[in-house]
Amino acid sequence: MAGTRLPDLGHRGEGWFLLQVVLFGAIAVSGAAGPAWSGWPRQAAIGFGAVLVGCGGVLALRGVFDLRENLTPFPKPLPGARLVESGSYWLVRHPIYGGLILGAIGWGLVTASPLALLGAMVLAAFFDLKSRREELWLSDQFKDYGAYRSRTRRLLPWIY
Repeated sequence: MAGTRLPDLGHRGEGWFLLQVVLFGAIAVSGAAGPAWSGWPRQAAIGFGAVLVGCGGVLALRGVFDLRENLTPFPKPLPGARLVESGSYWLVRHPIYGGLILGAIGWGLVTASPLALLGAMVLAAFFDLKSRREELWLSDQFKDYGAYRSRTRRLLPWIY
């Protein structure tokens, strides 16, 4: 599988989680740097951004709900966890990450902040890498993960 050189960043992937928290903080603060545009483009961005924040929130929260007792903040799955393939995990393999990406893009649009939008793109690249590291661990733990991976998008429903 591609990505076998991605670092663990801790026994459970704790470093991945810490980097994620730093990125969230940077995106949140960078929203204060806006607005970079005004008038009707700003109004349209606010509306579209609010929809993305809402959709992202639903996707991420549904991912949390679907995982239930399997939920961990770290990318390495819990010992004894089961592979979840239903609910939001039927649409994408990493709905929480996908929802957070959509929410970050929405935040950048709502705040009209190019810095926040740039941060959202960095977050998307980060979650792509983190999900690849996580999938190495998932493949080790679940023999059926390869089949699930081949039929399900990675982060964003119907897109990627």
